Amino acid sequence: MCSILSWVRPSLVSRTSARTCWAAPRTLTVRLYTTVSQDAAHSETNRAQNTLKRFWKTVGIDSRIDGIAVTLDKRALKTPSGHTLLLPENKRLAATLIANEWENQETLLKPHALPMTSVASRAIDTLHDEETRSEVQEALLNYLDTDTICFHHDDPEPLVKLQREHWDPLLQWARSTFEIEIHVHRSVLFHSQPERTRQVLNSVLTRMDPWEMAAMERVTYVTKSFLIALALVKRHLTAEQAALAAQVEVASQVERWGEVEDSHDVDYHDVRRQLGSAACLIANMP
Repeated sequence: MCSILSWVRPSLVSRTSARTCWAAPRTLTVRLYTTVSQDAAHSETNRAQNTLKRFWKTVGIDSRIDGIAVTLDKRALKTPSGHTLLLPENKRLAATLIANEWENQETLLKPHALPMTSVASRAIDTLHDEETRSEVQEALLNYLDTDTICFHHDDPEPLVKLQREHWDPLLQWARSTFEIEIHVHRSVLFHSQPERTRQVLNSVLTRMDPWEMAAMERVTYVTKSFLIALALVKRHLTAEQAALAAQVEVASQVERWGEVEDSHDVDYHDVRRQLGSAACLIANMP
């Protein structure tokens, strides 16, 4: 097996280009580079890290007794920490998308185009460890006090309208579903949510599996909102709905002043790639 992912960091803000693929898993073939021998695997891995050039010929999905592995030239992918990137049988969609990411790497590797690989690696490498998981939970809970959807403006009207449309129903869902109090603020200075709210939501995080936690972490960091992330992980919001809620202020600016080329349009797609990868990671297939 070759460890080819040591240069792929599970960044939550990397730019990505994953398309949802619902096709049945298959072996994918490519045109570039010859298959490397087992003895040369380590040196070829180093070459990939240094040159970011594609060196494998085939991408495949290998069903095993203990799960599903994505393979390059019949050798399983490994995570940055050296673990086999092994997915449960019900994560076949995620496995298909990871294989698709590697198939779509052409002459030069593009780490930003591996969103499914990075979020799955994050779940495997770090979120099974109790100490790391506890640190992640604490970091995510800290977003409650600065949650995007808890800071409302009274003007301009287009922004107020979008807040009512995307944020108010989400706040009501969180309050009723978890029986908690959530404060909404009109300024950004020295605010916090009730301690009981934090405790209840910490318990919710504790019950999440590593895949859900990896998705929760990614969406929280991308949207700057614990509550948007929670709604996506709990299947209350789709990736598109979560993106719309996260970009309320940007949408208001575009409505008033127009779109800035190579800025607003890039961010529009980037957010959806990130949130889409998280949504696909937690999707379970029978």
